[in-house]
Amino acid sequence: MASPLVGTKLSVPRLGRGLVARPRLADRLGRGAESRLTLISAPAGYGKTTLLAGWLAPAAKTRSVAWLSLDEGDREPATFWAYVIAALQGVVPGVGGTALPLLTSGRTPIETVLTMVVNELSAVPHDVYLVLDDYHLVDGPGVQPGMAFLLAHLPPRVHLVVSTRADPALPLARLRARGELVEIRAADLRFTTEEVAAYLTGVAGLDLSADDIATLAGRTEGWIAALQLAALSMRGREDVAGFIAGFAGDDRYIVDYLVEEVLARQPAQVRGFLVQTCILDRLTGPLCDAVTGQGGGKAMLESLDRANLFVVPLDGTRRWYRYHHLFAGVLHAHLVDEQPDLVPHLHRRASEWYERCGEPSAAIRHALAAGDAERAAGLIELAIPALKRSRQEATIRGWVDAIPDEMVRARPVLAVGFVGALLAGGEFDGVEDRLRDLERWLECAGYGTGTWTLPAGTVVVDEAELPRLPAAIEMYRAALALNAGDLPATVAHARRAIDRAAGEDHLVLAAASGLMGLAFWGSGDLAAAYQAYTSCIEGLRRAGHISDVLGCSITLADIRSAQGRLSEALRTYQQALRLAADHGGAALRGRADMYVGMSQVALRAGRPGGRHRIPAAR
Repeated sequence: MASPLVGTKLSVPRLGRGLVARPRLADRLGRGAESRLTLISAPAGYGKTTLLAGWLAPAAKTRSVAWLSLDEGDREPATFWAYVIAALQGVVPGVGGTALPLLTSGRTPIETVLTMVVNELSAVPHDVYLVLDDYHLVDGPGVQPGMAFLLAHLPPRVHLVVSTRADPALPLARLRARGELVEIRAADLRFTTEEVAAYLTGVAGLDLSADDIATLAGRTEGWIAALQLAALSMRGREDVAGFIAGFAGDDRYIVDYLVEEVLARQPAQVRGFLVQTCILDRLTGPLCDAVTGQGGGKAMLESLDRANLFVVPLDGTRRWYRYHHLFAGVLHAHLVDEQPDLVPHLHRRASEWYERCGEPSAAIRHALAAGDAERAAGLIELAIPALKRSRQEATIRGWVDAIPDEMVRARPVLAVGFVGALLAGGEFDGVEDRLRDLERWLECAGYGTGTWTLPAGTVVVDEAELPRLPAAIEMYRAALALNAGDLPATVAHARRAIDRAAGEDHLVLAAASGLMGLAFWGSGDLAAAYQAYTSCIEGLRRAGHISDVLGCSITLADIRSAQGRLSEALRTYQQALRLAADHGGAALRGRADMYVGMSQVALRAGRPGGRHRIPAAR
């Protein structure tokens, strides 16, 4: 199965004990209710997330907040928008229900998907705040077009709040000129002298003179992370004034120095735990136990939380945590400097834990970080079927890029999955050579002789996929031919794919039939196109891909409409709607396009008010 959405990413982070009141910034955030975008842009350690969480907490019961904490794994557009819709559904139940299956189908333009979401949000009678925290981790060409579209079409009562380390690729100048942008930057986030005093004496509990506070405020320039580290380093120190007097350096050197001071004051067990677990994006007791090879991870995390040692709770039960990003980065630098040989072992242990827990994406990421290409290749091979079903070919593409090509070519199941990912992304160069390699491998393996023998050096992890290779190769050849405009070759390869398909390989049968249908339609043979698409739909139905059945049914109705057989086109829509109603879930939510198509057919048939005369699906 594809990895599910991580629920803790959709919760507003819990506030730590003690918080400096910052009414000047809360007032500015409040002006976001009159703006399209609120942007909080500053480097690491400036308290962006804490500011947002502190602003939202007092009005948690009265303000509708859709929160999303982002990480690098969300750069894939389908994953990013699935999380955005999930966040919105937390405050606007049902929103995006129709759009979500279209998003996962991978065939619908993101603008179409977002149009449906925006239209549904327009009907919400109250203000909604969509908060995207750590947006810099996903900002890129995959996400930018959809974000620009969403921002341009936000309903008046929906407000976007973006927290980031770097300005996003959005039309900020235009929004600024129109008065639709609220900005909070590093200069705004820096603690004032009064706020420094409130933190050091009130929150951190230090007994400092006004001169000492002013010195620290000036030396850190109000940088919150440095103040936190300084407060930790001063605990229990006899010569606090001398420490403050010698406190100097730029941000990076300050952090390095203070972390060394903090780490040096921790017991060896705590120090070892911090350094060894810093490779993890998320922390929980059993995972930390697996990585460190010791027990007591849960108790250690709770202890670190109580000691304010830069751990951030991710849920209300304090089961999952993360390190402050800056703190984790410096810990990792210490790990690499002091124990570089340990790094791959830690990642490998994390990978094994995530694999046991059924989270293949995290298992693969840690295997790659460990430099264990063999393990990563095997995990990717096993994950490919589920990823293809959820249209995450771009994820497959990125992972396989990190595997040596000679290793990919020695794994025929992985190699054919990679070909599918390339074609899904519109990459055709080099695919023909890869298909020839696979054909040569089939010859060496004895395909067609009735006995399969793996050639020396071949690795197959997912043996269930092995019999599907011959048909998959022909199916991808059909796709190449269709892209080249060679319609007869498309049909010929698609027919060979059907002939070679394993008995119950309904997806290959459906895909090959769909490619034939496109070729026949392109050549003007609508009757043959209809027959091919009928076979495609039957294969999809048997495979259980009901949402794809609905998409192909629209094509089938389009063919009948082009033939002038409007009654049959309407009947096709009605049958598909009944199927959707029988299965519910994603299939039921995909009915919108069906009704639009039925209305268009009814209007072509010259039926006034045809939209209202179409029988509703049960």
